[in-house]
Amino acid sequence: MDRSIRDVELGLLLDAIYLTYHYDFRSYAEASIKRRVMTALVHFKCETISRLQERVLREPQLFAELLRFLTVQVSEMFRDPTYYRALRETVVPYLKTYASLKIWVAGCSTGEEAYSLAIMLYEEGLLDRTLLYATDINPESLRTAEEGMYKTERFTKFTENYRLAGGRASLGDYYSAAYGGAVLERSLKKAIVFADHSLATDSVFAEMHLVSCRNVLIYFEKGLQERVLGLLRDSLCHKGFLGLGLKETLRFSQHAAAFTELVPDARIYQRI
Repeated sequence: MDRSIRDVELGLLLDAIYLTYHYDFRSYAEASIKRRVMTALVHFKCETISRLQERVLREPQLFAELLRFLTVQVSEMFRDPTYYRALRETVVPYLKTYASLKIWVAGCSTGEEAYSLAIMLYEEGLLDRTLLYATDINPESLRTAEEGMYKTERFTKFTENYRLAGGRASLGDYYSAAYGGAVLERSLKKAIVFADHSLATDSVFAEMHLVSCRNVLIYFEKGLQERVLGLLRDSLCHKGFLGLGLKETLRFSQHAAAFTELVPDARIYQRI
């Protein structure tokens, strides 16, 4: 098919999704969203994007499944251990000065990062005074996150990450085997509120002490990146902390002046 026709079809599909379901993928990085849509065409046995669009408009249950392809669900516990080690060594001493804490994990996917932070906060004696908000646009991912149950074989990697991240105990202390999987401790779940939130269309979470939004911006075009960074900045309290993914930076953003680089290698910033 002619590439220009396919590009038009892609634009119409994303418009249709926004107008019908209020999910806005129109400013996602084009190469990334195109790749995901092409994978979805094969899965749904649609010859063209136009055919997929027609089915999306007429079959709401198909759209729920399509979301799995359009949203990124790559996550693991204590991913990029240097980030968690830097939080533990540099940010936690600041957090200990507050009587209560609010933390936002933006784009939480299936919940691994939120639980990782909960474990770290527990080990630092902070979990009982912390409320963790973990948000995503994918309802299926949020359901998985709320269950807090992951395949047992994934815990080999999780355990190694936990050790490199400066874990104080054994990761096995925080989960138990059940139904062919591993279920995280209820005490961790109690500290986390999982909720639907779109960085593309929704508004600010106010007065957070730490916002962790990692490996999300890389999937957005420049304009949406700036919108999101403004949203994250406005969600932080005075001297609050922002954590980004290791391939992301504030350096070329219009919001850079609002922050100081606290741990440059770990992409941890503090609001001025």
